Amino acid sequence: MLHNRRLILAHFWLAFASFGLALLLGAWQMYVRSPLHPWLNNPEWYYRSVTAHGTVMGYVFPTLVAMAFGYAISETALKQGLIGVRWAWAGFWLIAVGAIIAMVPVALGLASVLYTFYPPLIGSPFYYIGVVLVVVGSWIWVVLMSINLRAWKKANPDVPVPLAMFANVAGSYLWAWTAVGAALELLLQILPVALGFKSTIDAGLARVFFSWTLHAIVYFWLMPTYIAYYTIVPRSIGGRVYSDTMARISFILFLVVAMPIGIHHAFADPEVGAGFKFVHSAFTALVALPTLLTVFTICASVEIAARARGGRGMFGWVKALPWRNPMMLALAFSFTMLGFGGAGGLINMSYQLDTSIHNTQWITGHFHLIFGGAIVIMYFAIAYDLWPHLTGRPIASLSLVRTQLWLWFIGMIVTTFPWHYVGVLGMPRRMAYYDYADSALANEAMSVVLSAIGGFILVISGLLFILVLVRTQFGTPEKCEDYRFALAVHPPTKVPLALNSYALWITLMIGLTITNYGYPILQLAVRNDTSVPAVYVGER
Repeated sequence: MLHNRRLILAHFWLAFASFGLALLLGAWQMYVRSPLHPWLNNPEWYYRSVTAHGTVMGYVFPTLVAMAFGYAISETALKQGLIGVRWAWAGFWLIAVGAIIAMVPVALGLASVLYTFYPPLIGSPFYYIGVVLVVVGSWIWVVLMSINLRAWKKANPDVPVPLAMFANVAGSYLWAWTAVGAALELLLQILPVALGFKSTIDAGLARVFFSWTLHAIVYFWLMPTYIAYYTIVPRSIGGRVYSDTMARISFILFLVVAMPIGIHHAFADPEVGAGFKFVHSAFTALVALPTLLTVFTICASVEIAARARGGRGMFGWVKALPWRNPMMLALAFSFTMLGFGGAGGLINMSYQLDTSIHNTQWITGHFHLIFGGAIVIMYFAIAYDLWPHLTGRPIASLSLVRTQLWLWFIGMIVTTFPWHYVGVLGMPRRMAYYDYADSALANEAMSVVLSAIGGFILVISGLLFILVLVRTQFGTPEKCEDYRFALAVHPPTKVPLALNSYALWITLMIGLTITNYGYPILQLAVRNDTSVPAVYVGER
């Protein structure tokens, strides 16, 4: 039973409100860069918008969703009251205040540094301080998840940790360690310059610190999605989890191999040697293992549900699936976009192939297809699944939910596929405008227009999502059953210690990180000839 509904709803509503604003900014960016709009008189507005959009979508929105879902999991999976409610509210307000502090200088044109911070560009120190507050607020959640799990294990010795909580805590530990890279960059590299203590910055070292966070953060974003795959989807469609053990191994693999992969984003950067770039490329390939294991396990879980509904034959059972069930739709759409996005990721991780699409619109398409597509559509599904239990009211309109999910899927495909295409043609990303009258770009104009149309479809879908939540929030009260997660085909009564705890896997995670980042960081840190003058954004 959910006792702290206000806490969870506060996190969700702040997440979705910020998401809605960032979504509008994203659609505006696509419009003004397309042939549908004349060149901006002041391209600075574009970069302000990109910075705000990326910061909110990258740091604020997914963090709040993970925290809200995590608190709900802690209460329902462990069947105990949440320990540290006051601290949870403190974390929430730190994120809210931090987001505002960060966005004010962005809006004023004093921090157009994009969400990657883009050294040697230096913005207002208040932007970086705001981001730090967001991270600190999220770390409070990490500590609370650990404390609540420890209290439960003390009261339930030798009992397997419920799968949802096992995965939730694994995700929180991954985030705690992932965020250290960006925190080190901000505290050791950027803030001393932004505050006026230094006038130069080692941009190469700063980028290596950020690569520590840059790709592993994607798997933190993915964790709520994967938890929904394993613990919500099978129950929602009348099935069971094919294997509890496989699920635990998947989350453990993410915890271990998600960290030492970020330098593959720096293939074109000269400050890191080719050897470490190759190692990170190889580790990036290993991330496919938990994804493929998840695809197999969830497809098997879905097949169990279909055959329970009378499905027959090698593929005939697919027809028996409850395709009008929003959770089934969300899963199918998420898997489809994850497949396309993952295939694109194989190009990005290749030391050779990456050179053809590096820093092009291909990267933008891949990034949005994974996060905005596969991940966010399951965030919608999580909200739809939890909302009746948080508000005491049934979902206002299932037909509207289905329409919203279809529009999000269609909009994301229409948006990202043309980006991949123009990226192959060589169109650079992060540009405020393009001259489509130039013969070199004329053949890309229609693809860019399609992407802009896709952006507007996404806005419509996002508005429908907010509408469903609001209508449900103020609907007619109705009693609902206690919230529960999916059961396994063979519920475990006992699991090995390694699949019920984290010490071994955290050790491996930290060890691999130090092995793969230690030398590049130390090599750059001891040199005194790699710093460059800072380039300040806005007036000082």
